[in-house]
Amino acid sequence: MKIATWNVNSIRTRLEQVTNWLQENPVEILCLQETKVVDELFPIAAFETLGYQTYISGQKSYNGVALISSQPLAEVSKGFAPILGENMVGNFDEQKRVITGVIGDIRVVNLYVPNGSAVGSEKYEYKLKWLILLREYLQKLLEINPHNLCICGDFNIALEDIDIHNPKGRETKVMATDLERQALKTVLELGLTDVFRKFTSEGGHYSWWDYRTGGFKRNWGWRIDHIYLTPGLCDRSTNCTIDIEPRKLTQPSDHAPVIVTLE
Repeated sequence: MKIATWNVNSIRTRLEQVTNWLQENPVEILCLQETKVVDELFPIAAFETLGYQTYISGQKSYNGVALISSQPLAEVSKGFAPILGENMVGNFDEQKRVITGVIGDIRVVNLYVPNGSAVGSEKYEYKLKWLILLREYLQKLLEINPHNLCICGDFNIALEDIDIHNPKGRETKVMATDLERQALKTVLELGLTDVFRKFTSEGGHYSWWDYRTGGFKRNWGWRIDHIYLTPGLCDRSTNCTIDIEPRKLTQPSDHAPVIVTLE
């Protein structure tokens, strides 16, 4: 089984690129982030033509997540509230950033973690609070659900210095501050493994390159798109790669797909 994650930065803008990629890379589940479209306008038919089912949670112009699956998914839910309750979640589900579903013995959780904008900003504080809520959400899933967990998405955090082409001064840069890293590490303490690092220990491998700096040509990138697995599922993983080919296309997403292969 193959599961992929890809921040497409507008599914309607990149639809042809995504469907072409799926035909060339027939994964069982593709987790999309930043779809930027309300549910009724999501291009479902394009994926149905390829034999895929779609599960979507979107909003106009911003955010949005989707699961594109070759098989019907069970126990699909959107947002934190179905698991944690509305009283705990408050307004955190207003931004469409969480969707989950079960395929076989695996629960796939697709996330679009807030960017944080600038260190010390309201959006930065929102991001840190969102990550605290994410830990509660995943802990509850582990308590109530026997399934293996595969957590995919754009985490907007480079966890280690080797995940940044130039980490100098990273302490003051959003997506690499100590507070963000510690918040994510607290989530991972639930027993989650960064499966890419199981197979690749060296730096120089990135999943996002800033449009504004011409970063892709220079490989000035960040690895902020991750796949995390619970122990049993990690043992079943045989490979995890970043496919940079879509980033070479005309008008691409600024992110590249990350794919894990499981036995």
